[in-house]
Amino acid sequence: MPGAYSLTSTTGITNATLPYALAIARKGYKEALLHDKALMKGLNMIKGKVTNKGVAEAFNLKYWPPEEALSPRTTEH
Repeated sequence: MPGAYSLTSTTGITNATLPYALAIARKGYKEALLHDKALMKGLNMIKGKVTNKGVAEAFNLKYWPPEEALSPRTTEH
């Protein structure tokens, strides 16, 4: 967003991100991710596991489905 319109830019970014920040604050990051597909799409890596397919392919790394990477039973690195 253009910096020349700082109030408009701030209002726009706040309106777009505040619901996600509130969900994380209320539920914790794991529950928020598991209950919001849009938020889950923003997850790229967790616990050393790459959860973004494009990133994994680009760097020849193992891809982990996000739900699997968030599972407490996952121990492989």
